[in-house]
Amino acid sequence: QVQLVESGGGVVQPGGSLRLSCTASGRILSTYTMGWYRQAPGKQREMVTIITKSGATNYAGSVRGRFTISRDTANDTVYLQMNTLKPEDTAVYICWASIREIGSPWQNPLDYWGQGTQVTVSS
Repeated sequence: QVQLVESGGGVVQPGGSLRLSCTASGRILSTYTMGWYRQAPGKQREMVTIITKSGATNYAGSVRGRFTISRDTANDTVYLQMNTLKPEDTAVYICWASIREIGSPWQNPLDYWGQGTQVTVSS
């Protein structure tokens, strides 16, 4: 009974900016690593950036220096600030989180995925 809800996608011109957000809700005991993936038409899903509960981050080389991930750990929310957007950034951006549910007898968390939000960069 956990879900991730994303918002903030849209259409922007090259060089523009967008800010995405994602909030996890439900019967959550603990949320660990969170992140953003993207999938462009005809391409495999790829990791864009992730952030641990302690704030450590990792970025795909194609977005490093342009995108910034952050989180509000207390509210199970993760953000993606996207600057200097390029046409090749066009994709569905999908929120991901590693979460342990309340009442789960297993120690390992599970992967949860959002519905995705469309980002289109076009002149």
